[in-house]
Amino acid sequence: MIEVAAAVLENREGRILIARRRPEISMGGYWEFPGGKIESGETPAQCAVRELREEMDIHIEAGPVLCENTHDYGNGKIVHLIAVQSVLLGGRFTLHDHDEIRWVSAHEMKDFLFAPADEPVAAFLIHNREALSKSNRILKAVPDMKEKPKHESDQRDT
Repeated sequence: MIEVAAAVLENREGRILIARRRPEISMGGYWEFPGGKIESGETPAQCAVRELREEMDIHIEAGPVLCENTHDYGNGKIVHLIAVQSVLLGGRFTLHDHDEIRWVSAHEMKDFLFAPADEPVAAFLIHNREALSKSNRILKAVPDMKEKPKHESDQRDT
C-alpha cells in the first residue's frame, strides 16, 4: 500500500487549492489535492510541507488530518490518502507536476474530475464545510498569493 498525504490548502475567502496533473504523467488530466508519497519516518503533515515545496515551490503549514481513505487502482496499486488541513505561508507558485491550479469553493468541486483517491476528499469537503472552517482557526492567518503560477518551463525561458 502506498501512503500519500494531500494538502487541503484554504485561502482567506474559503476557497481551496486544487491542481490538475500534467497529461504526460500518471493520472494525467485529473484534478487532485496536491501532495505525494509519505517517506519513511515522515508524518502526513511533514510530507505535505515537503511535497508542496518540491512540486509547487510554496511554503505551507500543515495541521490536523481532515479525512483519509483507501483506493484500489488495480494491478496491486492501493493508495491510502491522508488529507491534512494546510495554510499558505509564502512562495511563488511554480508548477512541476501540474499544468493548472485553481482556487475553488467546496460547492464548485462537483464540476471537476478528481483522481479516484481524491474523490472522497472532495466529497468530505462538500459535505463538511463547517468543520473545515472551524478547524482552520487553529492554523495561522496568512496573506493570499495573488500571482499567476509559473510553469517550470516558463522559468527556463526568462
